[in-house]
Amino acid sequence: MQELRGALIGCGFFAVNQMHAWNDVEGAGIVAICDRDPERLAIVGDQFGIARRYTDAAQMFADGGFDFVDIATTVQSHRALVELAAQHKVPAICQKPFARTLSDAKAMVAACRAAGIPLMVHENFRWQTPIQAVRKALDAGAIGEPFWGRFSFRSGYDVFSGQPYLAEGERFIIEDLGIHTLDIARYILGDVKSLTARTRRVNPDIKGEDVATILLDHEAGATSIVDVSYATKLGTEPFPETLIELDGTKGTIRLSQGYRLEISNAAGTTITDVSPKLLSWASRPWHNIQESVFAIQKHWAERLRDGGEPSTSGADNLKTFALVEAAYESAASGRPVDIGALLK
Repeated sequence: MQELRGALIGCGFFAVNQMHAWNDVEGAGIVAICDRDPERLAIVGDQFGIARRYTDAAQMFADGGFDFVDIATTVQSHRALVELAAQHKVPAICQKPFARTLSDAKAMVAACRAAGIPLMVHENFRWQTPIQAVRKALDAGAIGEPFWGRFSFRSGYDVFSGQPYLAEGERFIIEDLGIHTLDIARYILGDVKSLTARTRRVNPDIKGEDVATILLDHEAGATSIVDVSYATKLGTEPFPETLIELDGTKGTIRLSQGYRLEISNAAGTTITDVSPKLLSWASRPWHNIQESVFAIQKHWAERLRDGGEPSTSGADNLKTFALVEAAYESAASGRPVDIGALLK
């Protein structure tokens, strides 16, 4: 198997997980890294033994010598870097949130399509072991046709200690966390035709919203609720678990705290432990997310080899990104938003 050579742009907080995961993906590896901060570049380069180091992405692309690029920067630079990859015809993975605006995201998808290169968004939550277990149960017909769902991520975890910039944005929880939960809702119950959202800022020390409740009308007929909070103090901290409730025509699925999957139908009730693996480089409680980083990067390598479209392609992620934009629009106006109109 010929090694897929990758370049990584952005050596910040989360990129270390991606570097570890690339080390575990068979037949793939990072050969060059880039960051505007020389100190971060040195730390990651030394930790992972990467000799090729750049502070300028354009120079790295000009030098070439890699088969794909993993863009792990913050959202402000995503469009420019994806378009740079398209100019050089280098397949690209882009960290979420995909873009600053939906129009930017559409332009990025168009640029890669015109260049004939694959584009995937690093939307890893749907690749978590418990989420995959829920999807497999649905696909097996365990509860018949789902007609109602709830996707919940409620926590009091201090996310600002590791990512202090999250406290500074006018947008917070929908853009940073809700985007994952909305993507899970799409992945499990299908695309969405309309959305209504309410938000609130509970923490006085941040600028954006830290609580959001979103009602989704799915095209297939199901209704779901996405609720996210970083202002919820619980006796046992569930971070970073997404909890799921599904009602179907033939039964129910409940993914509860502690990675407990309960399926009830005519055959009775089964309870399964769907805990993620603790990878050698992972640490609790982050191991659920860290395992999903490996899973999505493995999926990307497989799609590069077989030419298939990634599950979280740029085109697919436009539908998730549209839900984020719609949620902010609905919260501001107090009215439902037509998703189809946003995607035109």
